[in-house]
Amino acid sequence: MGHVQRPQEEATERLCAALCSLQTPDEARAFLADLCTTREVEDLSQRLEVAEMLSEGASYLRVSNATGASSTTVSRVSKCLNGPQGGYRLVLGRLGKKAD
Repeated sequence: MGHVQRPQEEATERLCAALCSLQTPDEARAFLADLCTTREVEDLSQRLEVAEMLSEGASYLRVSNATGASSTTVSRVSKCLNGPQGGYRLVLGRLGKKAD
């Protein structure tokens, strides 16, 4: 018998499909503005900036000072950057940033 998705899993799959449907930065900006609060978008942007700096070899302290991210956020992003999912590495690679 196949795996039956829970409603939240289906909603997450739908969100992923929605993100994949976006074709330009302007479309992404508009969707993010509708989907998230300004603070949530700022937090997501900060995490990407943290990932970029860490992938370039910056120290946790330098990253925290430059981005304003807490040490907890820097540590969490580092764990994800080096973790099995590979989302940050994939995106940074596509953006032309060092990811490995």
